[in-house]
Amino acid sequence: MYYYEPAKGHGLPHDPFNAIVGPRPIGWISSHDREGRLNLAPYSFFNAFNYIPPIIGFCSVGRKDSLNNIEQTGEFVWNLATRPLAEQMNQSCAAVAADIDEFALSGLTPSASRVVAVPRVGESPVSFECKVSQIVQLKRADQELVPSWLILGEVVAVHIAEHLLKDGIYDTAAAEPILRGGGPADYFALGELFKMTRPQA
Repeated sequence: MYYYEPAKGHGLPHDPFNAIVGPRPIGWISSHDREGRLNLAPYSFFNAFNYIPPIIGFCSVGRKDSLNNIEQTGEFVWNLATRPLAEQMNQSCAAVAADIDEFALSGLTPSASRVVAVPRVGESPVSFECKVSQIVQLKRADQELVPSWLILGEVVAVHIAEHLLKDGIYDTAAAEPILRGGGPADYFALGELFKMTRPQA
């Protein structure tokens, strides 16, 4: 059994943490600042956290444009990153200046949202319009602050391409979501589907 304590280093060619907690859904976040300048960026620390109301969240490791914009406006949109959009998603993570529009950089269409002012990715088959519920700076166990921020947002509107609704049930596999792996360039597509019903007490 390989053992290490993160504070002392992992001693491996690549940090295994992300690979172990994976594959992870991608938080492809669109936002804009108070002047309306657009930003689009993927985050690999992302997930859903609550049903009613629906709340999703992502973590900005370091103070990035998405965090700055969301602090200014209180809104963002999550867009589903899919296999057909993988190259555009990857292009949107380029380290560029805050005034560069990643929609244009990636050849994507900013489409008007219904409830929030931030546009969604027109090519994405699923989008969640969100209003910020909390922004939490993370801490170590000793309560020392670290330069990472968890942004939580209530989903206030949902867009789903109709072909993904089969008899009214969302077809996860048909959407072809891509998932982030742990290596420097690793992504996954969905594989085997199996079903298990929840046991009754």
